[in-house]
Amino acid sequence: MAAKGRTELEVGADGVAVITICNPPVNSLSIDVLYSLKESYEEALRRSDVKAIVVTGKGGKFSGGFDISSFGDVQGGQTTQPKVGYISIDILTDTLEAATKPSVAAIDGLALGGGLEVAMACHARIATPMAQLGLPELQLGIIPGFGGTQRLPRLVGLTKSLEMMLLSKPIKGGEAHELGLVDALVSPNDLVNTARQWALDIYELRKPWIKSLYKTDKLEPLGEAREILKFARAQAQKQAANLHHPLVCIDVVEEGIVAGPRAGLWKEATAFQDLLFSDTCKSLVHVFFSQRATSKIPGATDLGLMPRKISKVAILGGGLMGSGIATAMILSNYPVILKEVNEKFLNAGIDRIKANLQSRVRKGKMTDERYEKAMSLVTGVLDYEHFKDVDLVIEAIIENVKLKQQIFSDLEKYCPSHCVLATNTSTIDLNLIGEKTKSQDRIVGAHFFSPAHVMPLLEIVRTQRTSPQVVVDLLDVGKKIKKTPIVVGNCTGFAVNRMFFPYTQSALFYVDIGMDVYKIDRACTKFGMPMGPFRLADLVGFGVAVATGMQYLENFPERVYKSMLLPLMMEDNRAGEATQKGFYKYEGKRKATPDPEIMKYIEKSRSMAGVTPDPELLKLSEKDIVEMVFFPVINEACRVLDEGIAVKASDLDIASIFGMGFPPYRGGVMYWADSIGAKYIHGKLQEWTKRYGGFFKPCSYLAERAAKGIPLSAPVKKVQARL
Repeated sequence: MAAKGRTELEVGADGVAVITICNPPVNSLSIDVLYSLKESYEEALRRSDVKAIVVTGKGGKFSGGFDISSFGDVQGGQTTQPKVGYISIDILTDTLEAATKPSVAAIDGLALGGGLEVAMACHARIATPMAQLGLPELQLGIIPGFGGTQRLPRLVGLTKSLEMMLLSKPIKGGEAHELGLVDALVSPNDLVNTARQWALDIYELRKPWIKSLYKTDKLEPLGEAREILKFARAQAQKQAANLHHPLVCIDVVEEGIVAGPRAGLWKEATAFQDLLFSDTCKSLVHVFFSQRATSKIPGATDLGLMPRKISKVAILGGGLMGSGIATAMILSNYPVILKEVNEKFLNAGIDRIKANLQSRVRKGKMTDERYEKAMSLVTGVLDYEHFKDVDLVIEAIIENVKLKQQIFSDLEKYCPSHCVLATNTSTIDLNLIGEKTKSQDRIVGAHFFSPAHVMPLLEIVRTQRTSPQVVVDLLDVGKKIKKTPIVVGNCTGFAVNRMFFPYTQSALFYVDIGMDVYKIDRACTKFGMPMGPFRLADLVGFGVAVATGMQYLENFPERVYKSMLLPLMMEDNRAGEATQKGFYKYEGKRKATPDPEIMKYIEKSRSMAGVTPDPELLKLSEKDIVEMVFFPVINEACRVLDEGIAVKASDLDIASIFGMGFPPYRGGVMYWADSIGAKYIHGKLQEWTKRYGGFFKPCSYLAERAAKGIPLSAPVKKVQARL
């Protein structure tokens, strides 16, 4: 059986050997490809009819980098990997860069990670203006391992190379040319011929023969370099306090500057090896593959259905969510009809869309011309006349069942029969919303997270009646508006909000029994959450928190903790960030400051609950607090899986990361739970159930898996009832 990836060698009459990387779809650098690259090089060097070499990629892509699918095999010990330094030193440095014949990289499409590292080992680089060049390895918990930490600083300078590596920020061909990372820009049609000529010019000494590894003109003087590295370390610790690998990357770069590039290569190779087996890398590789697996849906994507063309979208409601969804749509060139009930609300909705886009213009993410074009895609209306030719409607009004039922009856009358009827509800049962229609096969949930044009998750909710075609259509729209979609079953809160409702509830419970609000928030942010449960409640607003709490109380009365704290604070118009006061006080630009005044509400809430604060709670460590807040979340996530609301555990991992900001380097909520173990989680929940009551009672799924030693994320064997 032929190896999947390889390189091809073709020698032209001009004496240039063109080596092409062939490993579709992105020409990733599997071990096979790298061995084949070395063999092609050795053949080109042996042949007397070869003067120079061009390296390129097949099908308009240079190389998307090292093959990530082989990481898991290496980590699990199924694949033996080459000895440390073999790729970066033996192949790229001592075969490619040290070759006695000059080589030029011809870059189109992607040159990322290992792809860029191969290009930097060549003696010159020619690229197309739209080519993407970058070293995004830190996103996977590792560092560039094929010499990138040594060559990039020597080609673009220390500051820019650290930014590209630490932020995993690729650049386009144009910027790469300005920085000196590529030597010339040409059109895709002229790429290989220009590279051939360039390689011959080096051979005939008309152009310089440069080995990037030994270039020093772009490196800052040692004292200055140390200051830059020191600043980078401080930034890395500030932005990702729990992560070790960004600091390792900085150390490796420093080694090359202080001890020389060869020493830097060896340090890079050993550090790469260590990081490959780290928990962070395993977690981030899990997230990488889980994200790609969210669009594989049994009973929908396995039926051979093609997505239908969605040419025009209508959105009902121009509030915060509706305007955010409209923004996401027009940013991906979908024409949008925005409907409101009166002129005042409609103008406010259009203004919100304008503000969303203007903020992008201010940040340099959008030109004025692009802004005008996007705004021209929005049409504001007050009736259903324009709905005759829409392909998708998304309803984004307030959470009121009767009103939504009326709207869906109207939509059925005015929209064409193929139109997808979606609701952005975050809690209401879809069967209830579509109860008064005959179109339940095309009713679907399209639950965006706030702000809708920024948050990457789209929860697609299907009922037992939703047609697979509608799911496939919405998955396609999700992809086009750059969202990561997860498909879930229908229940109160669906997957994300239902899984996380115990996050705030358990925190409120612990405050009632004696714990400090700010200590809980601090523990959660140190763990890696963007904000703790109380800061989150302030952001969302207590009105929303209480309304959704009521939904859970109605549907899961046996496991809802009813704290009086929020209603008490709301009586005094303390309702979160919007009122400038919640658990924190807010002055000026969203800066949250702890407010000692909240103690009087806490004391009142405690006396109404009839509890005496437990002094033991004040001694708890941050690890204990994190467990007390998150284990009920894991327990609910297990129920969501058990009931078939989520198709697979990895979908809940992605949902927790992209919907709630769970730290990706912990792999998502279920992956993290398995790293702790079902037995330990079950034991803790049982202990708290005895001490504090039914809110903590472990579900049967968790109990069974704890008893049998089965991972929580192992597939559910029984038939999924909900999907």
